[in-house]
Amino acid sequence: MSRPPYPFSAIVCQEEMLRALLIAAVDGTVGGVLVLGDRGTGKSTAVRALAALLPAMKAVKDCRFGCDPADAAALCAECRGRSRLQAVEVPVPVVDLPLGATEDRVAGALDIERALAEGVKAFEPGLLARAHRGFLYIDEVNLLEDHLVDLLLDVAASGENLVEREGISIRHPARFVLVGSGNPEEGELRPQLLDRFGLCVEIRTPGDIGARVEVIRRRDAYDRDPAGFCAAWEDAQARLRRRIIAARRRLPDVAVPDAALERAASLCIALGTDGLRGELTLIRAARAHAALEGRRSVGDAEIRAVATAALRHRLRRNVLDETSSTTRVERALAELFGP
Repeated sequence: MSRPPYPFSAIVCQEEMLRALLIAAVDGTVGGVLVLGDRGTGKSTAVRALAALLPAMKAVKDCRFGCDPADAAALCAECRGRSRLQAVEVPVPVVDLPLGATEDRVAGALDIERALAEGVKAFEPGLLARAHRGFLYIDEVNLLEDHLVDLLLDVAASGENLVEREGISIRHPARFVLVGSGNPEEGELRPQLLDRFGLCVEIRTPGDIGARVEVIRRRDAYDRDPAGFCAAWEDAQARLRRRIIAARRRLPDVAVPDAALERAASLCIALGTDGLRGELTLIRAARAHAALEGRRSVGDAEIRAVATAALRHRLRRNVLDETSSTTRVERALAELFGP
């Protein structure tokens, strides 16, 4: 029997990473989360802990892709052909994409022999199908092979996965929140993939003795008695789960005044970010953060809370300025918003 995942609410420090993951859980249109940092800092633990935290979702019974019965426009071909859709509650999928995965395992495989012999499109869904309406997690994403990067870029842009073999093709919906983690010292991401992540957070090994001791204490308690440790944190998990549910309900009513839009645009102009994806992500993340905090409107506080994560990976490199992207964002925030 596998042990339960480490509780999300029990993770010590790494506030920026936890905030980014909660924002992605509230509003998937933010565009995913990239977590960069040292080994052994809880990157994988946090992502897998998120899976146990998320409230269940409704899906069409026996659908291979977990279609939403309330979204007729996004149904797969199989669900569209049914006379009646029965809804069931299922866990939100959080799917690991291993680095060594083949394209067939990721995208799915067509049985060409059966298709030619019987005239049916025999399709074995892949990891993209399993991740639909959930999260696709890639550890060491900076080491992902180029052909899989190209595949992910195509699917992320269209929200559909197209599998073609020998003149036979099949499409299915594939909308998911992409979460990646990695150590920057082991290689950089392709710019096209980096741009697809809405938020980018950097985490470091805690330098405070008290924090390090608490991390060790909790992890040791979990390893010795996983079930007992998780039971002790269940109340905190339930409170956080209710907070996510409330934030999702509140999100459509959170106002974004013109003043907030102008602040976001001014910040991006000051930093010289390319395109408008930075502003869009910044506003969406600020709105989700406001919903999580129970606020009705986006203001300077919400923008400041998410600006670094939304913009640090969108800055142009300046060979004459060795300042880190994080410092450049923080400096621009101080100049525009005050200390």
